[in-house]
Amino acid sequence: MESRRGLAVLTPSYSTDAELCRELNRSVLRWMPEDVTHHIVVPQQDVPIFRMLLNNRTEIHEARKFLDASMWKLPHLNMWVNRSRPWPPIRGWIAQQLIKLSAAASLDVDAVILVDSDMVLVAPTDLESFRQDGKLEMYSNPGAVHSGLPRHRMWLESARDLLGLGRAESGNLTDYVCWPCVWDPAIVRSMLQHIERVNGESWQSAVASQLHFSEMMLYGTYVDAVLGGPPAVTSRMKSISYSEESPLTGAEIRKMLRSSPTDVLAVMISAKSGTSQDVRTQALADYADYLEGSRSNARGGAA
Repeated sequence: MESRRGLAVLTPSYSTDAELCRELNRSVLRWMPEDVTHHIVVPQQDVPIFRMLLNNRTEIHEARKFLDASMWKLPHLNMWVNRSRPWPPIRGWIAQQLIKLSAAASLDVDAVILVDSDMVLVAPTDLESFRQDGKLEMYSNPGAVHSGLPRHRMWLESARDLLGLGRAESGNLTDYVCWPCVWDPAIVRSMLQHIERVNGESWQSAVASQLHFSEMMLYGTYVDAVLGGPPAVTSRMKSISYSEESPLTGAEIRKMLRSSPTDVLAVMISAKSGTSQDVRTQALADYADYLEGSRSNARGGAA
């Protein structure tokens, strides 16, 4: 079988996160091989804002092209309506996940990394960064979905329903949500076809009908419960993540980063945290330089 081509990065974004996405894109160009393309998907009205990022390694896509023609955006609301199934209306969060799935399925690569705008790479990153013995790994954290994470359980139940599986067992369950998240587009395509066979309608209509949904939970459940498991698995994220909705100071960011493992590939500071853009930019740039210096020292010591 002819091998597919390498690695791609996929980021859905919009005008509010344009500066964050610019930083992410800059880090992709700095830390990833020259044959990696960064695909940024934005609403039609935001295309002019992101056009400045266009280059031979960055493509800007209009979100509309990844949604079924039956999906219509409601004016002045972050909500869509599916004419094939008008109720319930599709919240923006669900529509964004439809776009991720559709865009990932369209890519002819070995793997796609899903990276949101509020993440940056801080170390050299390529396809081998997500492989074990040449096999693409999947994040899976057994038992991590406990009683304190009710939304995660709802996401798992939604995934099992879409895939035609029975209800999840009681007790703690497996978590598949991670940053960054790596998928095999061929598996995404087979998963969407499976959903259509099970539900007897387009996969987008089936997914859009869900009130609670996680694209990462869907992919992980499909690989584990339908395909029989991934070729390789990891329970360790390759990033430092801050998801709280409270701002960080530069000193707090530096403390968080310096107290974390130095073999991470990326850092995510949630856009919802309200952290100052300037503070964030400077702290992350300093950290990337610190890691690069540490790697150089390590190489020098091994010489």
